[in-house]
Amino acid sequence: MSTFGRCSLRLPCPAVMVPFLLLAILSLAAAQQCNLPDNTAGQCILLRNCNSLLTLIKKKPLLDADRTYLQRSQCGWSQADNHPLVCCSDSGLVAPVRVGAGLLPTPGQCGIQTSDRIFGGVNTRIDEFPWIALLKYAKPNNVFGFHCGGVLINDRYVLTASHCVNGKDIPTTWNLAEVRLGEWDTSTAQDCEGLGDDVDCSPPPIDMPIESRIPHPEYVPTSAEQYNDIALLRLQSSVSYSDFVKPICLPTQPELKARDYVGFRMQVAGWGRTATARYSNVKQKVAVDGVSLDACNQVYQREQVLLRQSQLCAGGEAGKDSCQGDSGGPLTGINTAGGVQHWYLIGLVSFGPTPCGQAGWPGVYTKVDQYVDWITATIVA
Repeated sequence: MSTFGRCSLRLPCPAVMVPFLLLAILSLAAAQQCNLPDNTAGQCILLRNCNSLLTLIKKKPLLDADRTYLQRSQCGWSQADNHPLVCCSDSGLVAPVRVGAGLLPTPGQCGIQTSDRIFGGVNTRIDEFPWIALLKYAKPNNVFGFHCGGVLINDRYVLTASHCVNGKDIPTTWNLAEVRLGEWDTSTAQDCEGLGDDVDCSPPPIDMPIESRIPHPEYVPTSAEQYNDIALLRLQSSVSYSDFVKPICLPTQPELKARDYVGFRMQVAGWGRTATARYSNVKQKVAVDGVSLDACNQVYQREQVLLRQSQLCAGGEAGKDSCQGDSGGPLTGINTAGGVQHWYLIGLVSFGPTPCGQAGWPGVYTKVDQYVDWITATIVA
């Protein structure tokens, strides 16, 4: 399988800059007084909190006069995160509610899988990690291919790596069209596991069209370090949950945001390159231990790469690593909250050494707890 998959140190996978309007939607800031293009008074706020401009944007086609009005409505930048703001009339204001946080499932609704398996396997069981997704790219001549992974976080959104959404190594003739959920073996139309009376079969996988792609606005295309390598995919319609399609929990609790993962046992899973094949038909898993950022930087500085707190390192044992094709896939762990044991998302596969699985070279993951605020500020019902 031809893949641009997980970034290597020698082949970074950058993105393109996010347009002004998307940046405005994703930002958070306090309101200030301002003047609208017609010189009436307004408040300088996020675009998502201004109904009048949101309604204007939805007009099709968008007239040149409307486009000019939108451009002239920009009133400054958020000091917190350097994002643009828009001037909104008082009549167009909506309450600046962070609705996204209420859209995330809670432990007991997320992070639950039917299987209760031990670490250390190669192939997963058919119902393990039901939150893992495959990203489906449409290519010329009606050809499709899976080249990245993702993880379901609620019934409308999948998280993945930003370089899977708009990386420079994605051919211009490819289109990220769908997300596949409920898959186990990509070589079969329906997946079954077991023999005789002990056979477990899943429904056919679901291919969900993507409504919008939202790479992180601060993902820098030319960065060797791949900071902010995270993106959201909004699905065209809601997903129905089953034993084989479930959301993962996000690390929203303060104790998880403060957790030190050094030596912590985690699971990474996907369909990427294996030791014996270019890719696997069957969902794979491998257990990896967290590595301190200081120790990881001592290794990666040989490649002039400086990692920071928004990234996490894991693995470094020969033959046990995420690899090309696993990009955007989940690094997960188990937590107990309110008496409920559940799986939660720790990281997203970002990059690592080439070839994969080299002793002493941990894989690098985007540390999801550093982006929970961005996620909840971005997702909508």
